[in-house]
Amino acid sequence: MLKYYIKTTEALKRLRTDQDGVVSFEYIIVAACIIGAVVAAFGTGTGGAISNALTAGITAITTAFTAAV
Repeated sequence: MLKYYIKTTEALKRLRTDQDGVVSFEYIIVAACIIGAVVAAFGTGTGGAISNALTAGITAITTAFTAAV
């Protein structure tokens, strides 16, 4: 267990001193924000605002198409 702790600590020290690691960490933060925005917009189930709007629009189009045929 101590061996893994030392390896993790050393990896974090290298990441802190490496400028490429800082850029990678910034990309991770940006990706997490994008994922959060997508989840907020579409929801995790069927409750997202955009999901509800798309469902209502598709239902309206299907109803209009069925009535026209």
